[in-house]
Amino acid sequence: MAETETTDDALLGGRLRIRQPARGYRVNVDTLLLAASLPPFRARRDRTRVAEPCCGVAAALLAAAISYDRVGEVEFVGIEREPVYAALARENVQRNGQAHRACIIEADALDPQADFGVFDCVFFNPPYDTVGEGRPPRDDRRAAYVSEQPVAEWIKVWSNRMTARASMTLIHRAHRLSEILAALDGRLGGVEVFPIRPAATAKAHRVIVRAWKGSRAPLTLFAGLDLHPDGASGDKYTPQADAILRGEARIQFG
Repeated sequence: MAETETTDDALLGGRLRIRQPARGYRVNVDTLLLAASLPPFRARRDRTRVAEPCCGVAAALLAAAISYDRVGEVEFVGIEREPVYAALARENVQRNGQAHRACIIEADALDPQADFGVFDCVFFNPPYDTVGEGRPPRDDRRAAYVSEQPVAEWIKVWSNRMTARASMTLIHRAHRLSEILAALDGRLGGVEVFPIRPAATAKAHRVIVRAWKGSRAPLTLFAGLDLHPDGASGDKYTPQADAILRGEARIQFG
């Protein structure tokens, strides 16, 4: 197998260094928004377990771990099927000094028979396109994996791996919201929807959705986040979005 060409990228204002493939699936804004949207972890007697299925090179997992660096007894587990991504994820865990609280499991995260244990917090960035939709990634291995399962299957499999009162958080395209809500119905409750808009005058193109095991609370729609000032270029962010992407603030649902 030929050696994978990689890049070395700085995230969170330089607090996180990620080595990732130069082509194919790469870390993007959605990765950091997802990591910034996890709920606060409450103090507990035993260790809190956090999982990111299909974690790629572990950018979101590590961004979350770094943001909770002052919270003790939290274990971060990334599951990744593709060997190249899993190897880079392990390297990234080591180089960012998180080996004491983060680990990578090379396995199919959507195998319902796999035994990863149960988790108090689950978060993921599922495939945005099903087979025949959109433009597939140039990395054929990644394309074959991400196009196989709809978001409903992710929710089904991982809702069964959650402890009582655990949370599930995901980011997806806004037009998939009805599909996500249908998949959550009867499995998780207290659904919270947080729209992500390119700018204040634009329609939301992403949604962050969070739901809770055992909750009967009604759905809540929050104001959401504007990424860019109206009329600004794509590399200029609103102060709120810039603070989140630099790791200086978290997404506040309330």
